[in-house]
Amino acid sequence: MEETLWDSANKLRGTVESSEYKHVVLGLIFLKFASDTFAQRREELIAEGKEKYLEMAAFYNMKNVFFLAPESRWNHVIDNAKQDNIALIVDTALHTIEKNNPSLKGALPDNYFSRLNLDPSKLAALLDTINNIDTVGDAEEDVVGRIYEYFLGRFAAAEGKGGGEFYTPKCIVNLIAEMLEPYKGKIYDPACGSGGMFVQSIDFVKSHQGNTKDISIYGQEYTAVTYKLAKMNLAIRGISANLGDVPADTFFKDQHPDLKADYIMANPPFNQSQWREKNELEADSRWSGFTTPPAGNANYAWILHMLSKLSENGTAGFVLANGSMSSNTSGEGEIRQQLVDKDMVDCMIALPGQLFYTTQIPVCLWFITKNKASTSSATGNIFRDRRGETLFIDARQLGSMIDRTQKELTKEDISYIANTYHTWRNSSDVRLSEVEAPLDSAQPDNVIAPARSGGSDEGAKQSQSLDGTDCRAALAMTEAYEDIPGYCKSATLAEIQANDYVLTPGRYVGVAEEEDDGIHFEDKMTELTAKLKDQMAQAEELDQAIRENLKVLGYNI
Repeated sequence: MEETLWDSANKLRGTVESSEYKHVVLGLIFLKFASDTFAQRREELIAEGKEKYLEMAAFYNMKNVFFLAPESRWNHVIDNAKQDNIALIVDTALHTIEKNNPSLKGALPDNYFSRLNLDPSKLAALLDTINNIDTVGDAEEDVVGRIYEYFLGRFAAAEGKGGGEFYTPKCIVNLIAEMLEPYKGKIYDPACGSGGMFVQSIDFVKSHQGNTKDISIYGQEYTAVTYKLAKMNLAIRGISANLGDVPADTFFKDQHPDLKADYIMANPPFNQSQWREKNELEADSRWSGFTTPPAGNANYAWILHMLSKLSENGTAGFVLANGSMSSNTSGEGEIRQQLVDKDMVDCMIALPGQLFYTTQIPVCLWFITKNKASTSSATGNIFRDRRGETLFIDARQLGSMIDRTQKELTKEDISYIANTYHTWRNSSDVRLSEVEAPLDSAQPDNVIAPARSGGSDEGAKQSQSLDGTDCRAALAMTEAYEDIPGYCKSATLAEIQANDYVLTPGRYVGVAEEEDDGIHFEDKMTELTAKLKDQMAQAEELDQAIRENLKVLGYNI
């Protein structure tokens, strides 16, 4: 279904730039979804004998269904799909939906289809394809959400660098959600893109049998078209969120000035230059107690902004370029030192390359908090007193290639990393031996990640030895954390200070111990030199064959 839609969108090529596909396709899918849910609710009212209420918005809104006037309904659009003014008909439908449903204010394209000057026949063909999608037929599967996820990813890949403005790879979003466990409280994303962090937070709560009503969502987005994408993305999933009244710059027009969030999840722009003029925001309250972030790079401005938004026991998890872990440019090293000395850095993770569609810049995850003392969490766990400690995880060897250029973290990778953090954060005893046993990486169901505290004392402990190519491991039902060379290390404040406040995990985790294969050095060298001799002989034969072939063609070498 997704591939068919993508092929239909590609038929717009020549009249619409590929960067515009997402607004065309996702706008139409939203219209189809809104119409299908409206029609479904309409049938319910008829079945209940409430025909006189069919045109009353309240009887739809009470079921979280958008009310659609006749000119906004999908059947009206399809009935007129072959008309030359079909673009205007679509624009009118979307405008009317937004006008009649205040929660969609600012969410839908405004006269977008008319302004694009689309070929009516190509738009009609796309409408026919979307018409075949039953967006509400399977109550157990989020069909529209799946399509949105697919298209946002494809658009990001197609657009290259610009795609990063609205899309964070799902595996990274999943990892942050699994690390933070946002069960209850306020969630905030100051650079929310198309809303992927919020979607995954809600999915996390649902998958762990939590109550989504315990979550409040706040966000902000600067780019107008991306702001609309976010509102549509959340609306089709029935997720309520406060994204501010308008798209706006988080630094200069903070639309949640008094917010104190329990969880912050973000992927702000990497190495954003000239985010302020030199004389702007120099004494901003968000930098209070810290050196003012440099005007030439916003990385530390984002960090301090998020820190200012945290509740006293809140935790922020966010993506930044690797340079943020070691840069000393224009006071960045001073801010990092201040963060460490104030004991606010909880965990640092180096991620593998090639995870992003949009950049090959190596990236990392930061997790910061204002309180490392022992506290209780919404999950029912007791976080141990971790003052003076920071966990470093080097996950660069994890991940699997999904095509020639793209890598992703598997579910097993995500569980392993997240549970390493949970075991370190939740356990009271931080020294427990690990028994190593190889795991079959082709059978991911066998992988058991480090468990949280409270497991069985007799649980088997398994892990795959770290060999520099695959450090997936398992610690089944262990009650405590242990450093694993080449993968994770619980470092003290003194150790970080001794490393000049550099937060790169590789500085701390060291290298994995290499296993002895049991073959004596002399025997191994004899075998290798014999193999090399055979390869050199084969090379000589190939060289001679090439010379003979060239001689036949009249070339002597």
